[in-house]
Amino acid sequence: MMDQNQHLNNSTEAQPSRKRKTKCCNGFKLFFAALTLSFICKALNAVIMKSSITQIERRFDITSSVVGLIDGSFEMGNLFVIVFVSYFGSKLHRPKIIGIGCLIMGTGSILTALPHFFMGYYRYSKETLINPSENSTSSLSTCLMDQTLLLNTTSPEIVGQGHEKESVSYAWIYVLMGNMLRGIGETPIGPLGISYLDDFAKEGHSSFYLGSLNAMAMAGPVTGLLLASQFAKMWVDIGYVDLRSIRITPRDSRWVGAWWLGFLVAGLLSIISSIPFFFLPSSLDKPQKERKVSISSHLLKTNEEKSQTTNLTNPRQKLTEHITGLIQSLKSILTNPLYMIVLFLTWLQISSFIGAFTYAFKYVEQQYGQSASETNMLFGMIAIPTISIGMFTGGYITKKFKFTLLGFAKFSFATSLVSFSFHLLNFALVCESKPVAGLTLTYDGNNPVASHINVPLSYCNSDCNCDKNQWEPVCGDNGITYVSPCLAGCNSSSGNKKPIVFYNCSCVEATGFQNGNNSAHLGECPRDDKCKRKFYFYLAVQTVYHFFTALGGASTFMLIFKNVQPELKSLAVGFHALTIRALGGIPAPIYFGALIDRACMKWSINSHGKRGSCRIYNSILYGYTYWGLMDSLKFAALILYVVLIFTMKKKLQGKDTKASENGKKAMNEANLESLNDGHSVPPARADGETHF
Repeated sequence: MMDQNQHLNNSTEAQPSRKRKTKCCNGFKLFFAALTLSFICKALNAVIMKSSITQIERRFDITSSVVGLIDGSFEMGNLFVIVFVSYFGSKLHRPKIIGIGCLIMGTGSILTALPHFFMGYYRYSKETLINPSENSTSSLSTCLMDQTLLLNTTSPEIVGQGHEKESVSYAWIYVLMGNMLRGIGETPIGPLGISYLDDFAKEGHSSFYLGSLNAMAMAGPVTGLLLASQFAKMWVDIGYVDLRSIRITPRDSRWVGAWWLGFLVAGLLSIISSIPFFFLPSSLDKPQKERKVSISSHLLKTNEEKSQTTNLTNPRQKLTEHITGLIQSLKSILTNPLYMIVLFLTWLQISSFIGAFTYAFKYVEQQYGQSASETNMLFGMIAIPTISIGMFTGGYITKKFKFTLLGFAKFSFATSLVSFSFHLLNFALVCESKPVAGLTLTYDGNNPVASHINVPLSYCNSDCNCDKNQWEPVCGDNGITYVSPCLAGCNSSSGNKKPIVFYNCSCVEATGFQNGNNSAHLGECPRDDKCKRKFYFYLAVQTVYHFFTALGGASTFMLIFKNVQPELKSLAVGFHALTIRALGGIPAPIYFGALIDRACMKWSINSHGKRGSCRIYNSILYGYTYWGLMDSLKFAALILYVVLIFTMKKKLQGKDTKASENGKKAMNEANLESLNDGHSVPPARADGETHF
């Protein structure tokens, strides 16, 4: 009977313990699921922004450097709160802070899409009036000797009544603010989420959960690129205009897809991902294997209580100690030569990566004539899986061979050198500029021009009264692109019948082309077969390059905090992140964009007469500028790798020499003591062994 009562008491006591354990596990699983969704949304937002860069540039009629500023605003927002989050985040309710961050991130994405709803319909040509109920090609001006420029006959009243409002000049500021807000919201998700995960995971399981989190987060970039690919096919004003009235195709340099849909989807998902965090506790009780409280933990708790009492009695002294300690710690890492070399070389590498990735989609569109939809799909199918495999393989290699600090540096240098070598092949894959009359050729198409600026009219179009600012490209039967039907000297067209064809083009005839009827069809001429073949080689080179770059990623990260004292690891990683964001994430897209703008041959002109977005680039100058800037940064990083390895070896040799000197000194002292005691020590042989 007594045993039965004891058994009942034990089961009664075990029941609350089992409940607490189940509650703890359920709370942790819920947090992990919510954090995974937030990481997916974070990556989804980032990819949607990067893949929409070209669409935003065209929609708001802005230059690449301004788009670079918009892209860098994310890092600005991040910098505003990173110090607050790093210091106060762990002291507050972490799940709720993460939830608020997801909410702000979603709001930022929705704010980014907001300008679409008050800007009116998109005009892909200054002379184009898109009417939802009409299908017209009346704005396509042909060569008529008595023609009055359409630009002069289109009154502001007609523009206003044509269901079209001019793009607001500074509406892109909303996109910048939305992206900045997204940066603010995203800041607490990573550091607070991972620290919470590490605190309440079972002992030894943190790395498993962290690896699973990063693996599942890769669904974000893949989903983002697939969504961006589909939205890029849709017309920006889908649902508001008659799509039959749209004359251009997704391959046209003026095409703008439904860029705003991606931000709405990502924003709504981010807001949904915030909900579970508001129902999670500030801390979870770890499951107890045994109901024992160790003496050491009790003493630790007592010491903490005493420390808290001391802090309350003298808060000013504690604050002074914190500031002094922070300054000393910063001084320690900033005077560490190995850490500083790693900081500078990773800054160069990441600046190269950020600038390149920001304009990678645009480069493929302009260089190889791919549409935005096709480009997004290709990056989703090739780049993301390759980077994932490279990161996994790199992590496995570092774990398998258990590299020392010098080993990490050598492996990282080797992978960077291989990826750099493959990257140089991109210079050979740059395509020739398209033959465009008035930009690369004379208007009669017979001679190249030294400069694309102010190319004089030819006898074939000098009497046509054409507007040189108009960009309505047509492709002649001779394979030459003309800026407009008027500048091609075309006298008639097929009207509304698609595909739209223009006939009796005097400038096409002037080239002596005999196998056609001197006609031209709407749109730029496609790339030649040689450039198409280069595109497939480009995909192969990018696959190998991304693999080797990702392969050394884990080793490079290990170098960041392995070069400092253990107690300074967190500060070293935090200072590194802060520096990279401030000096890499913000300026890189801006100066990459500014240099790319220099390769533009034809700018759009907005209603205020100012320069808008670029219509066509000098392919050779664009390619050499793009790859040259990247490889310059990468080459400088390789030089710093050599300096790093040399400095590490010198430091190790110094330690060995010091250890050897200390050993000799100890031996001499031992010999002296033996002599003083009246004993003799046997002489040492040349091989280092003692001879008896």
